[in-house]
Amino acid sequence: MAVQAPVCAFETPAPDFALPDTEGRIWRLADVAGPNGTLILFICNHCPYVKSVLDRILRDARDLQALGIGVAAISSNDPVAYPEDAPAELARLAREKAFSFPYLFDETQDVAMAYGAVCTPDFFGYGAATGLQYRGRLDSSGRNPGPPDARRELFEAMKRVAETGHGPADQVPAMGCSIKWRA
Repeated sequence: MAVQAPVCAFETPAPDFALPDTEGRIWRLADVAGPNGTLILFICNHCPYVKSVLDRILRDARDLQALGIGVAAISSNDPVAYPEDAPAELARLAREKAFSFPYLFDETQDVAMAYGAVCTPDFFGYGAATGLQYRGRLDSSGRNPGPPDARRELFEAMKRVAETGHGPADQVPAMGCSIKWRA
């Protein structure tokens, strides 16, 4: 069932975290924050919405990192119910796709709750000196990829954040699979 993320609550501060990556290193928000902003992605391995745009996410993350935006991905799904989202599988995908950012595992699901993440993918873009500035979608893709020339909404918004500290007023919420909460 598709879930739509809420609209951007501008200026909400980014919650801190201490989460392991796929190699066991612990990362905090300060470790991933960029000089021009930070993008936190809630993704997972099994979701068809994520699978349909993963290459675009990786492209946009690399391009944003070049603009001084720090990036981290977090998987908060229950790996017992969804084994494809277990840490070993996250590590496999991160290696296979050469992630340019840490892929973190939120075992307790506390970080997803602190951010208010509701779906995969769910994007949280923060300015370097401002709070939340983007809570929109990647592009017009859904369960299937949009056209190859789809407007790069996330990239454009975060580029604006890098340049001005502020995101666009008009944002289309992300849509994806619900976070798979533990029973």
